[in-house]
Amino acid sequence: ESMAASTKRHPSRITARYGCTKDGDLVAYDMTGDFNTGAYVSWGLTVKDRVPVHATGPYFVPNVEAQTRAVFTNETPAGAFRGFGIPQAAIAHDTLMDMMAEKIGMDPLEFRLRNAIRKGQETCTGQVLDYSAGLDQCLEALREPWQKARAAADAFNAETDGVKRRGVGVGCMWYGCGNTSLSNPSTMHLGLAADGTVTLYSGAQDIGQGTNTTMVQVAADGLGIRMDKMKLVWGDTDLTADAGKSSASRQAYVSGKAAMLAGMDLRQQILRLANVGDDADIEFGDGKLAVREGDAVREIDLSELSADKRHGNVLVGEGYFDPPATGLDENGQGDPYGTYGFGAQVAEVEVDVELGTVKVLHVWAAHDVGAAINPLQVEGQIHGGVAQGLGLALMEEFIPGRTENLHDYLIPTFGDVPPIDVYLIEDPEPTGPYGAKGIGEPALIPTPPAIFGAIYHATGVRMKQAPATPDRVRAAILATRGGKP
Repeated sequence: ESMAASTKRHPSRITARYGCTKDGDLVAYDMTGDFNTGAYVSWGLTVKDRVPVHATGPYFVPNVEAQTRAVFTNETPAGAFRGFGIPQAAIAHDTLMDMMAEKIGMDPLEFRLRNAIRKGQETCTGQVLDYSAGLDQCLEALREPWQKARAAADAFNAETDGVKRRGVGVGCMWYGCGNTSLSNPSTMHLGLAADGTVTLYSGAQDIGQGTNTTMVQVAADGLGIRMDKMKLVWGDTDLTADAGKSSASRQAYVSGKAAMLAGMDLRQQILRLANVGDDADIEFGDGKLAVREGDAVREIDLSELSADKRHGNVLVGEGYFDPPATGLDENGQGDPYGTYGFGAQVAEVEVDVELGTVKVLHVWAAHDVGAAINPLQVEGQIHGGVAQGLGLALMEEFIPGRTENLHDYLIPTFGDVPPIDVYLIEDPEPTGPYGAKGIGEPALIPTPPAIFGAIYHATGVRMKQAPATPDRVRAAILATRGGKP
């Protein structure tokens, strides 16, 4: 019932043209896209608004025309699915990047590096990226594994009987963190009780991505206390303020900044009570605080403070953050996001040309996360994104009435997911908590175009429909041979 009734990713039909000079500089991009939103609006308007902003991919393109529509059909409603239409757009723009690189005789990765949008350049909406645009650093990190993998694939293909062929592809992405051109604030509170207990009140929903840990980390750093000395109350509408939804890769960036500010606010209140400077250390004891500045120690008896603040606390720090985003005008110009995540991935595949099967052998993933607040969690998000992107590229296809179960609807298993090498690029974002940005959706987006590029390198056929199931791959191979086996 869940498979039949829940919303799915928006099926899309995209037509696009990309142009570059013979030297390899991008000149123009033209794209139209129809997104099937099913029987209800659902998230159709959000998807069709987000896609044009990202249509070109993370490249500097001086001339852009991008138009999208959300289209009603008598099919399953489409909803919010990791990427909000950008994975579909990425397959289009990066396939065209590969085609242009081939036509001018340039290495696909070097072509992307040449055109990677950098700090100080404008996006297609006229937004100047003043800070944190690390795609070039991601591609530079992948240059060595890319070169080695491409050479190894070519050597394998030269020695094989031709039934199994290997290929290596590269895909790039960028993703605006937060709601598109809309206010999407978050508020956090950090309370200090009379017994010395510190509690973070967080309305940010942890859906498995590790938000609870991240919020406690940045709040603890802002206050100057160990994580294990802080309690957490989360997701309680009576006790926690609105932190917005867990989507759009916004919680680490938006709520994280609010949690950091809440910690810093509470710290400043304590320092003012002790009449000391910003460099003082605070020791949280049983009902007392010891504030040390040099050799001097000032004790604060918390029982002497009035416990009439939020939820009976004697002091409460508050943090509020709303990303600096603006609406778009009639020409699609403006600053729709406070910051963007960037990433690039290289995929190595092996294709059985007689069966049409594609096995992903290895993925190298480099992502600019601004700052990795919790590197282990970030790496886990990237692993999960690659696995889900592999499913989008090769096997996951919902057909109403036919694949409404986990027997006919295939998802990647342990045996499908290859070794994944992760490269964390930290190009700090000044508006984020300690420089951090989002990684939830960025982790998935470059995987399908990298796999599609690898299929082309292996077989010489360009897949234009996802997923690239064995029957479609086999049919494409036969088409290049004039229908002959």
